Amino acid sequence: MRKNIKTTEAIFPMPVLMIATYNEDGTIDIMNAAWGMMIDRDIIALNLTETHKTVKNIKKRKAFTVSIADSKHVCEADYFGIVSGNNTPKKFENSGLTATKSENVDAPIINEFPISMECEFIEYQDDKYGCGVIGKIVNVTADESVMNGDNVDISLVNAISFDPYTHGYYKVTERVGNAFKDGLKLKKE
Repeated sequence: MRKNIKTTEAIFPMPVLMIATYNEDGTIDIMNAAWGMMIDRDIIALNLTETHKTVKNIKKRKAFTVSIADSKHVCEADYFGIVSGNNTPKKFENSGLTATKSENVDAPIINEFPISMECEFIEYQDDKYGCGVIGKIVNVTADESVMNGDNVDISLVNAISFDPYTHGYYKVTERVGNAFKDGLKLKKE
């Protein structure tokens, strides 16, 4: 038997993405965004409103980075989601994390997060069903600690996801299947 539940935020898991930019004075701004997705192999969409300081920075600098949050830094990731850069100018400094300037875009890479996508700003969609910030990924870096040879080993990343049902964070680690392969068992000739 199925039961109706009182939510429309029903997609799980939702990524925990750290969006980083430079402020006008060169200091770092970072926010937590669960409403993000890939819309092409190198195009990312972030459903962010223009009231976010991060969006203002993205429009001005034409660049941003998107990092995958990990379980080791869940406290910092959550902090970046509950404190606004509009009201807390030292938000990044308060976290104790560090950053390196991207060599490819005018945005910071947060050193402690294991994977970072460096993005050029394409456009902001603000119509009724617009998805907000659209960016082109020009480079991806991964910390060597999460690599297995030349590939990222997701079990080492310990990425976290957001559960909109209970407002919890969950670690994503265990591989349970092989994409584009396991389903072939059901394919009829």
